[in-house]
Amino acid sequence: MSTNTNQQNDRVKDATPSPFNAKIERDTWQRVASYYGKTEAEISARITELDKEWDIERYLGVNMSTLAMSGLLVSAITNKKNWLILPAVVLGFFMQHAIQGWCPPLPILRKLNIRTTKEIEQEKYALKLLRGDFQGVYDDVELPNFSNLKEVIQKN
Repeated sequence: MSTNTNQQNDRVKDATPSPFNAKIERDTWQRVASYYGKTEAEISARITELDKEWDIERYLGVNMSTLAMSGLLVSAITNKKNWLILPAVVLGFFMQHAIQGWCPPLPILRKLNIRTTKEIEQEKYALKLLRGDFQGVYDDVELPNFSNLKEVIQKN
């Protein structure tokens, strides 16, 4: 399942206009840089927040399900079959997203800085690296020095 999720997340990113992707990435690294030099507790609190952050797939699933159910409910209450067009269109969008990684609501959600699972995980792992979670794990690998992290990010 994780391979499928990673492929979907890459497809979402590939289907997103590059300025939106660039802004999301820049914002992510600026947040990471803001945690350089903070306490372990502050970094841990941010990682906990990231564990609760909804990714784009969850937003799409909930929003599309809500719209489809609303169309069915209104159709049942009013006895008007015209309302069945709404779930049909929404399910078409959902299928398009499942096949292509793109659907009409995607650019709107990406413009609102809704991230993929992979983008959220990148921030988490960068924070874990700052927190020192990997020290001693790879004794033969020199971990990066983050002393100029803020300057590097501000230049990009």
